[in-house]
Amino acid sequence: MPITAARDASVATEPRRLPPEVRWAALALIAFAAAVGARAAGAPGPLWGALYAVCYAAGGWEPALAGVRALRERTLDVDLLMVVAALGAAAIGQVLDGGLLIVIFAASGALEAVATARTEASVRSLLSLAPQTATRVRSGAEERVPAAELAVGDVVLVRPGERVAADGRVLGGRSDVDQSTITGEPLPADKEAGDEVFAGTLNGRGSLRVRVERDPSDSVIARIVAMVEEASRTKAPTQLWIERIEQRYSLAVVVGALALFALPLAFGAALEPTLLRAMTFMIVASPCAVVLSTMPPLLAAIANAGRNGVLVKSAVVMEELGRTTVVALDKTGTVTQGAPRVVEVRGPAEALRLAASVEAESEHPVARAVVAAARERGLVPYPVRDFVSRTGFGVEAVVKDRRVAVGRPDQDAAGPTVTESPVENSAATPVKAPSGMTTVQVSVDGAAVATLVVADRPRPDAPAAVARLTALTGRAPVLLTGDARGPAEHTAAACGIEEVRAGLLPEEKVAAVSELGAGGGRVLLVGDGVNDAPALATAHVGVAMGGTGADLSLQAADAIVVRDELTAVPAVIELSRRARRLVVQNLVIAGCCIVGLVAWDTLGELPLPLGVVGHEGSTVLVALNGLRMLRAPFGAESGAPRPSGPVDPSGTPRPEAGAGGAAETAASGAASPGSVPSPGSVPH
Repeated sequence: MPITAARDASVATEPRRLPPEVRWAALALIAFAAAVGARAAGAPGPLWGALYAVCYAAGGWEPALAGVRALRERTLDVDLLMVVAALGAAAIGQVLDGGLLIVIFAASGALEAVATARTEASVRSLLSLAPQTATRVRSGAEERVPAAELAVGDVVLVRPGERVAADGRVLGGRSDVDQSTITGEPLPADKEAGDEVFAGTLNGRGSLRVRVERDPSDSVIARIVAMVEEASRTKAPTQLWIERIEQRYSLAVVVGALALFALPLAFGAALEPTLLRAMTFMIVASPCAVVLSTMPPLLAAIANAGRNGVLVKSAVVMEELGRTTVVALDKTGTVTQGAPRVVEVRGPAEALRLAASVEAESEHPVARAVVAAARERGLVPYPVRDFVSRTGFGVEAVVKDRRVAVGRPDQDAAGPTVTESPVENSAATPVKAPSGMTTVQVSVDGAAVATLVVADRPRPDAPAAVARLTALTGRAPVLLTGDARGPAEHTAAACGIEEVRAGLLPEEKVAAVSELGAGGGRVLLVGDGVNDAPALATAHVGVAMGGTGADLSLQAADAIVVRDELTAVPAVIELSRRARRLVVQNLVIAGCCIVGLVAWDTLGELPLPLGVVGHEGSTVLVALNGLRMLRAPFGAESGAPRPSGPVDPSGTPRPEAGAGGAAETAASGAASPGSVPSPGSVPH
């Protein structure tokens, strides 16, 4: 299988089906809307009554069944209370009230089921990264065995284009390995004897013999799965706290309703008015307005964010976003653009054209960057012959009857791809790359003629986003990356980030996120790679970059920035904070209405129609107040400008002078496209 196909192939997953809770909730909503419409249109009572019955049955059977099971365990939850309240409302003729309660709680259960299904699917997709089989070498013989049967000490052969089957150390061979799934590094890492490799990483053009050093069940990939599952379980205490609140509230309402019914009867009150008062209590004490106090502002904020390119997966996440106190950012693909680009050409334009001609035959990420740089300048590659790729050294080919080599500037005699010019005082001396960048040397007939500087550049909006996040949280974001410290610090300095933690493996990122959250901090992590998934699950809120994000990170994250605009992160935090303020307003309104109506019903004589009007009025009021979030400005307070400046055909802003642009312009004009200067006259 070609390397490109292997690199770009997506992980196969089973077809996703909607959870049954979603289908039942949809049926309940459709039946409810049809019943309301039929009744308003003057349809016969049996027709709209049957539609209401379908609504009640579709949306209420699951919470009713769960409530009965809870009763068997001597617990009482709010779902059962809502079903009883809905049936009670229907019993006294308020079928619309009861239907609305059923629809709200059915929709809530559907959202929870969808979130659970997505979490399980994300873990399953990660497991498929590691290969199922491996080539084990014993006594010189090769055998294909299941990867799960590998043991510490086994030697496996990893051919070009294959994924490494187990964590281990290279015994022999040399290759470039794409380990971005584990470390987040944007470029493949050269591997030779003594270097460590990880299960699930993609081998390049060379072959490697690897000694297994960890049991497959204890590989980095396996530990990522375990950490995602563990992080999901750590959210349980919050859920248990919510259930305890529901238990107390449900018990209080049931006790109150029974008391309003039983006590007056004990003192000789009439049955019908006493029952009517108890049922009125059940209606006005219903938390329908409280539920709508929270959901409309948060759901409207979710819709607002979605229109602006941020997908927030639940109302809980939208609320949590506004509580952020610490922001941690991944580097590659998050703060940076996630792909190497030629940022400077130190030499003539013709040298770039020759380099692109040779690199057009290669599939290495640096090769693609060189070809793209030539294409941006309108340089058409020449035909080549005798192409040779030397793993770890570079590539070479014959172009226009001249041997052109492109590779690292620190080659030795063992790598004939690039050699120093024999001309004295020539420009063949390798140029050291600036911090965080890589240099590629171009040689013609053994003499160096140009140097290309390649780097993964920060996103144009990264500095503005970092500044706004600092203002929002009172603390500058922290850069967490698996990349080396040099490139990490270079990127951080360009974006205004002061704290850098580099060289982190997935479990170390998890530890860093936990440390940042120690002492009550609320951590928001922004990442994009598979290696970020455990940390995204561990953080209070995980945000994935949608354009460059791996499938697992998109599943593990709580929110996705679809357009890869980093300034959308502070914008959605601000949107969340406005939504949370509306939630507080609504809770005050709903609480005051419920307390007032309950007090009126228990201490006085609240007419049922007035109780229904008060209950529904407060519900409509908080709903309308919450829907104001649909028109709330997105990012208006961030002050983060949209990326501007020259844009290449792909839509990516080009570097201005001072960031490699001037050097490129000057170098490109140093010689005409039709000739290559002699080595002694190449400018640097």
